[in-house]
Amino acid sequence: MTIMTARFACILLGGCLAASLFSGPVFALGNDNSTMPTCKKGEIYDQKTKKCVKQQGANVSDENRTDYAYSLAKAGRYEEALAMLDTVKDQNSAEVLNYRGYATRKLGRTDEGISYYLQSVKMDPQYAKVREYLGEAYVIKGRLDLAKEQLTTIKAICGTGCEEYQDLNAAILDPSKI
Repeated sequence: MTIMTARFACILLGGCLAASLFSGPVFALGNDNSTMPTCKKGEIYDQKTKKCVKQQGANVSDENRTDYAYSLAKAGRYEEALAMLDTVKDQNSAEVLNYRGYATRKLGRTDEGISYYLQSVKMDPQYAKVREYLGEAYVIKGRLDLAKEQLTTIKAICGTGCEEYQDLNAAILDPSKI
């Protein structure tokens, strides 16, 4: 009976482990550090309650809204990301400007994206993520000289091991990766 009990326990444990792998929330795509799930249109993920809530009347912070907009953009929902950024009270932050630049660039409006990135850089010259995205925009425009300048700046900010440096370097070496 003990062998049978052990087998049953192993099967039960394996089933529980398998079920737990498939029952988590859906996360935004991308290799960034964002782990915020995306919700259906008209909702926002509330970081405090850890669930999706109706966007209308949602009492979430500007930081929550900004982070959620980035998750939407990384999931390819660029128009929704821009609409979410429009709900942020403080439009003049490096992150809001960077994510606005990212979404507009991904929509094909590269020059507009660059203008947002440059505003973000003025606000926070040590913000490596905006430098990466600005460099990628320069690659799209065929300005590898300017992209390499951003790569050099990123190296000074966080070294060659950080994600921003590695991603921009890969984009410079192979623009099809953007």
